[in-house]
Amino acid sequence: MSVATLEISRKPSVFPPEERAALEPLIQEIEQLKAERNAVITAHNYMTPDIYYGVADMVGDSLALAQMAARSDAEVILMAGVHFMAETSKIINPDATVLIPDLRAGCSLAEGITGADVRRLKELHPGTPVVSYVNTSAEVKAESDICCTSGNAAAVVESLGSERVIFLPDGFLGRYVASQTDVEVILWEGRCIVHERFSGKELTALRRQLPLIPVIAHPECAPDVLDQADFVGSTHGIVNWVRENRPSQVMMLTECSMADNVAYELDDVEIVRPCNLCPHMKRITLDNIKTSLLTMTHEVVLDPGVAVRARRAVERMLEVGRS
Repeated sequence: MSVATLEISRKPSVFPPEERAALEPLIQEIEQLKAERNAVITAHNYMTPDIYYGVADMVGDSLALAQMAARSDAEVILMAGVHFMAETSKIINPDATVLIPDLRAGCSLAEGITGADVRRLKELHPGTPVVSYVNTSAEVKAESDICCTSGNAAAVVESLGSERVIFLPDGFLGRYVASQTDVEVILWEGRCIVHERFSGKELTALRRQLPLIPVIAHPECAPDVLDQADFVGSTHGIVNWVRENRPSQVMMLTECSMADNVAYELDDVEIVRPCNLCPHMKRITLDNIKTSLLTMTHEVVLDPGVAVRARRAVERMLEVGRS
């Protein structure tokens, strides 16, 4: 499995001179705190450019960030992302102190299913393996046989050698996976609040106005959206598609800040953005990143038994990638 992460250098050109001058004192304070704490900041693709280009040491999708942090010698990992991502970092990096600046930074997918829900599903479908998307809590991962990302979900499902699997929590992603494999997929009808808001009707209207622009979409979108897309891919897959194909224009159906960050990196590509904001991601700011490093809050602490079982599910997924 490829690691969807980019170790970045600072990009002063991202910000107008006046904005950069206003941000610089806060950025420098954060850099000083990072040095004092032996800390790294891992930032998801959905972070705003001031975080993504201003203070992040590693950027990418949630699992890749945790993997990359595991290869660093940092004592503190600050997750500029949402809570399940911070939990995943702690699962993979049990000896590090993992911080999240705002405990309210949640996720509709992760919050839409509990460990008890998974146990009930297993009772209803005895002997059926459970595949959980990384966008789940540590408790749910611990009840799962294996985890997956949006990029490797079909490969993970097929790796189990089972005629059917329970796939959770994203129903749209599960339907997309089912279309890519002959394995029967039992779904949990969770939704991503960013991607579920795109509609096939909206996209049809946009394509009438802009018929020649390629459309790329995340598989968390509804089937009638994916049916019209020119490319369907994970966060990493979307970024790589634009990097490799370098269209003069592209319509990106994803979170607004991700579109912004891709536009700054690939300034020769015009991004048409019928985007949606993730309110949870936007709870992370430069100000609360500074406070988090200053006060060492909020630390992510997992039940040791849950962490061990969740790590097993994540490691099984990584083994599929290695094989």
